[in-house]
Amino acid sequence: MTTALLIASAVMLAGWGIAHALATRGVIGGFGEISHDNRRVVVMEWLNESILLLFIAALLLVVALLGVDTTGSWVLVVCVVALNAMSVLSLFTGFRINFLPYRLCPPIFTGTSLLVIAALLAA
Repeated sequence: MTTALLIASAVMLAGWGIAHALATRGVIGGFGEISHDNRRVVVMEWLNESILLLFIAALLLVVALLGVDTTGSWVLVVCVVALNAMSVLSLFTGFRINFLPYRLCPPIFTGTSLLVIAALLAA
């Protein structure tokens, strides 16, 4: 059960991370005319979040495949903290924007962190 929960979390996060990367161009276009530097900053931030989501997904997969030992448990705790920090940030920023994908971030981050917590408790 632990492995299934971690893999489910990893798949959700990887999917959202890939969606983030693929949506970057459209998001940038939605800003209209912005300076070249501002465009780079927004691209950087969108791709940073995408990479972080993919990295957390990779960590979850590694722990799922290797098993939850003491080190693996701490890796999962760090992933939960990171996901909830991202959720709080998204809740106070993107969630306030009337655009559905921004509003999906907090539930996705919190939901996957709850799956990881369930995996920790099941281990």
